[in-house]
Amino acid sequence: MKRGDPLYSAYLSILEEELRPAMGCTEPIALAYAGAKARQVLGKLPEKVEIFVSGNIIKNVKSVIVPNTGGLHGIIPAVSAGIVAGNADKVLEVISCVTDRQRQQLHAFIREADIQVKPAQSELVFDIDITLSSGEDRARLRLANHHTNIVHIEKNGQVLHSQKIEESPEDQLTDKSCLSIERIVEFVDLVDISQVEELVGRQIDYNMAIAREGLENSWGANIGSVLLKHQGQLLSKRAAAYAAAGSDARMSGCEMPVIILSGSGNQGITASVPVAVYAEAMGKSREECLRAVTLSDLVTIHQKAGIGRLSAYCGAISAGCGAGAGIAYLRGGKFHAIAHTVVNAIAILSGTICDGAKPSCAAKIAAAVDAGILGCDMYWENQQFYGGDGIVTKGVDRTVSNVGILAREGMRQTDKTILQIMLDEDITC
Repeated sequence: MKRGDPLYSAYLSILEEELRPAMGCTEPIALAYAGAKARQVLGKLPEKVEIFVSGNIIKNVKSVIVPNTGGLHGIIPAVSAGIVAGNADKVLEVISCVTDRQRQQLHAFIREADIQVKPAQSELVFDIDITLSSGEDRARLRLANHHTNIVHIEKNGQVLHSQKIEESPEDQLTDKSCLSIERIVEFVDLVDISQVEELVGRQIDYNMAIAREGLENSWGANIGSVLLKHQGQLLSKRAAAYAAAGSDARMSGCEMPVIILSGSGNQGITASVPVAVYAEAMGKSREECLRAVTLSDLVTIHQKAGIGRLSAYCGAISAGCGAGAGIAYLRGGKFHAIAHTVVNAIAILSGTICDGAKPSCAAKIAAAVDAGILGCDMYWENQQFYGGDGIVTKGVDRTVSNVGILAREGMRQTDKTILQIMLDEDITC
């Protein structure tokens, strides 16, 4: 790989697509974005709202607080916040500037409007389809496959925008089949740091800020604070505590932005914060930290490309593996060390379920970071898991591929069962 060649450019494009600012959990924010965009098309406040959503949207919206709503959670508040107070031009920061008066209007709108939530008619994992009506006027907008991918807009029966929905959740994004662990290490070694400094530097700064907020104040179950108090004398536990604290705040409605990764703020936090904590403790330079977090990000994206944006497989596990790889890089590790770290970490926690966005995500993040760091420590002690140990196969990229198969195919029914348990057929939550 050389600077400026197509592969190098593809890696930069992947980072630009995946590292995006968002305020709040990304599924509620995607609903708010769809609501705001549909309101923009309609041109006025609707009297009736019909919302069709896929199961994984329901799962990831049910229990998490929507920022700037006064503590509300669920599909209806998320969409309504976008309709009443959203600025669609801000995309995933759509409800970052809500006034007290708009909050009052939001609560009134939820009480007075006719709002219906129904299951999506498609088999897509990510599907949001919203129709707003006011008198004779109607506007419809649909997002599919990922959080900002608008595939259909119409007003009063006239189609304003339409694009084919691809089967892949990577619809309209750079092809990620170019990713491999060896190439990722090569890219991180040679990348012009000025080309990632703004993206990755912002990720470190934003996500460390919300981590500190999670430790300094009471959010959720305070997993980060508990871990720091009881085990914080160990650097590995301190790194896990900071990452968990960021999720504590984010899942409980904190109005600070984060930089998401593969469509998830929790993944963006997990891939960056532990690496930044290690870099500071080890006295590493800003550039060394940026390179290590870039590696963590790309390792996470590599895993998530096979798994999909939303699934029954907890995405924090992939990001924890990425963080372990980033820490291995800080410790001087190259391809061999990073490959073994990733394989070891995958072997430890693969199959951890995603049962929706909620405060307990912080605890899963702590466990994921632990697994990533243990995978790294194992390599330094000449210990490893071998091909044939469970889903571990000879070759790191083949093992990563196995995780994708496990999540996409093996856990498909698991996902449906989780949703049934969580919702008991009540999708209006």
